[in-house]
Amino acid sequence: MSNSTTANEHSVSPQDQSQGQAQEQNHNQGLEVDAQALVAQLPALDYDNGALKIEGVSVATLAKQYGTPSYIYSKQAILDAYHAYSDSFAEIPHKICYAVKANSNLAVLGILAREGAGFDIVSAGELARVIAAGGDPKRVVFSGVGKRADDIRFALETGIGCFNVESDSELELIQSVAAQLDKIASISLRVNPNVDAKTHPYISTGLKDNKFGISHERALEVYQQAAQMPNINIQGIDCHIGSQLTEVAPFIDALDKLIELIDDLRANGIELSHIDLGGGLGVQYIDESPISIADFAATLLPKLKALGLKVYFEPGRSIVANAGVLLTRVDVLKPTQHKNFAIVDAAMNDMIRPALYQAEMGIIPAQLTTDSADGAKTWDIVGAICETGDFLAKNRKLTLAVGDVLTITGAGAYGFVMSSNYNTRPRSAEVMVSKDQHQLIRQRELVEDLFATEQLWQAD
Repeated sequence: MSNSTTANEHSVSPQDQSQGQAQEQNHNQGLEVDAQALVAQLPALDYDNGALKIEGVSVATLAKQYGTPSYIYSKQAILDAYHAYSDSFAEIPHKICYAVKANSNLAVLGILAREGAGFDIVSAGELARVIAAGGDPKRVVFSGVGKRADDIRFALETGIGCFNVESDSELELIQSVAAQLDKIASISLRVNPNVDAKTHPYISTGLKDNKFGISHERALEVYQQAAQMPNINIQGIDCHIGSQLTEVAPFIDALDKLIELIDDLRANGIELSHIDLGGGLGVQYIDESPISIADFAATLLPKLKALGLKVYFEPGRSIVANAGVLLTRVDVLKPTQHKNFAIVDAAMNDMIRPALYQAEMGIIPAQLTTDSADGAKTWDIVGAICETGDFLAKNRKLTLAVGDVLTITGAGAYGFVMSSNYNTRPRSAEVMVSKDQHQLIRQRELVEDLFATEQLWQAD
């Protein structure tokens, strides 16, 4: 039986470093977690007579038909996660705006659009994807710190619901473009509440050291400026403090600061119609214990009901992360005196989270074996890219043979969307599974595709 373990994405403090060194020493012995126990905690996955299935289709069948590496997504898991939000906040007016950056495949967006989802975008390209997938622009909120004039123009021409404004200069630019088009731009201000989300520093967005949002102290002043602009319609207030949050306390801290600000706005004659609490709710990769969506809602609802505003949420990871897996095949086993390396056909260009965030993800076999106790060794699971940082997992106690298919769990969010063509490697195929049906939703790239838009130098 193959096994693995995980740790949360974390800030690197001196204490973390010492703990990490101790963990590394322990890892040298290999860490082992029952693959069946892990699968029992994740949606859509199940072992049937030792064969791993996603919904009703075996991983072995998918690997054979579509090749490896491939991303596989469960339609039902996506729908279940979306409805968990919508159902949990059914007592109040709300809008669930899926964060497109987590997974922007048209099939994923189309499934959510048909359910009536809104969308949180951070680029004009993501807006174009939403429209191509059948999404309603009126249900789109446009976030992001670097909106350009052409981005704003496209958004206004397509009729998006709201801009989440992140700076004074952006507010002025939106006013200018809206005036040129003779349109009214609906906006909310993204307020940075200086709340510590206690997550990895690269995905923390609500501290004063982060580039996001307008400081809590200046928000009233900027709202007053917006109220004087003829082409601006103030709709709401927005806050997003980070990603992979596993407890509700940081959300409560941020909400309390927003409520304080909303009271100040009302006292100054500025009324809002919605409050946007962003996204960031964490998921279980292996041994995390995130708060459930239902418990998250139950904790927030009393304050939100009293507030009396429509509530927006922008979940991404918690909708799609555990709806997806990455399949990879063992190409080479390279045991050495110091370390054992299993070289697989996926690499950091396919899944960069371990290298970028020190993220640890589940790695489980497509087929359970009965000789795991005798054959297990401690392996680093690495790719073929010419970088020492090219790894998918370290110090995993696994029973491996060349040709084995491994399944990386929790891969539905920030997997394919962050992939690249480094080392001129084609990006993976993407596949959607629904019950016993499966469909290719993105073709695997060919090497020729990667330089089809390039030209040889001909000027000499």
